[in-house]
Amino acid sequence: MNTSPNVSAPGFVASGPINKRNATLASAAEVAGRFLLALLFLISGLGKLGAYGSTAAYMSATGIPGALLPAVIATEVFGALAIMLGWKTRVIAALLAGFSVLTAVAFHNNFADQIQMVMFLKNVSIAGGFLLLVANGAGPISIDRRSAT
Repeated sequence: MNTSPNVSAPGFVASGPINKRNATLASAAEVAGRFLLALLFLISGLGKLGAYGSTAAYMSATGIPGALLPAVIATEVFGALAIMLGWKTRVIAALLAGFSVLTAVAFHNNFADQIQMVMFLKNVSIAGGFLLLVANGAGPISIDRRSAT
């Protein structure tokens, strides 16, 4: 059985417009995927700005110094914008993958609480999405691609 993507089924001929449509769909999906993956971080970072004191207190209560909050906000906001625009995608995605895992371990480690376990798994899953960006890059609709040409 030939599983090569370049060989069409017997009786069918792959056409240029269909391949172009598939490439356009893939490009749109990559942009939408980057945007949706990063949106959580953008909203979270901006929310921390609006609730700065309570967020710093929550961090301190869990043993994380509240003095790290500006770095957390910058990581979330600027990291999200970079991913959305497709700028330095592989590097930023690797950093955000690590950030997601660290956040899961630091804040969602009570597996006796089902909500905390789900939050832990959500963060680990997000890290997996970022690792896909590390492996595949931002795609053709990105600053990375424009600066490469």
